[in-house]
Amino acid sequence: MFDFLQGYDLLGAFWVTVKLTALSAVGSLIWGTMLAAMRVGPVPLMRGFGTAYVNTVRNIPLTVIILFTSLGLNQTLNVTLGSDNFDTINFRLAVVGLIAYTSAFVCEALRSGINTVPVGQAEAARAIGLNFTQVLTLIVLPQAFRSVVGPLTNVLIALTKNTTVAAAIGVAEAATLMKSMIENEAQLVAVSAVFAFGFICLTLPTGLLLGWVGKKVAVKR
Repeated sequence: MFDFLQGYDLLGAFWVTVKLTALSAVGSLIWGTMLAAMRVGPVPLMRGFGTAYVNTVRNIPLTVIILFTSLGLNQTLNVTLGSDNFDTINFRLAVVGLIAYTSAFVCEALRSGINTVPVGQAEAARAIGLNFTQVLTLIVLPQAFRSVVGPLTNVLIALTKNTTVAAAIGVAEAATLMKSMIENEAQLVAVSAVFAFGFICLTLPTGLLLGWVGKKVAVKR
């Protein structure tokens, strides 16, 4: 029944998807946390930048951002990200685009978590001499992260599915292979079912595991 899979590197394609997801998730968490800190910070210029970035990027289709990394950064500005290999450049550009897009959603998830931390805790920390950075990193963010495991899980699952957009710039991930197989094989339903099952295998365990983690680390109010 699945003889049509012979000759195709299915596992390799999904491995590229996993790498795209993992690298983009780490980068999005870092940049999204910085954006959240800007949005709740005391400096008006940084608050304005964070707000403008989030509101702008969230309203731009991911496909446009991914295409811009290739057509704008690479072909127009000659940004190569330290590589001369075409496939490597496109992979890294896809990661940059996914980070730029996903971090806006990470930021908003974290900001909602920050808003759940009682104001009195931050005021008490400032009263004993802690500055804004210390209050944020020692008091606020640890509690915020614990309260938004669920929303961040949803962002991660969405990111996993969004990696398929990288096919637009030729990254050899799962969606690229699926397109090639549909063009070459007369097995549309079977090919679609195989790739749907593959993404379920990636996202369902992630959701279940992080859902369990979220319940364990949730802040009891």
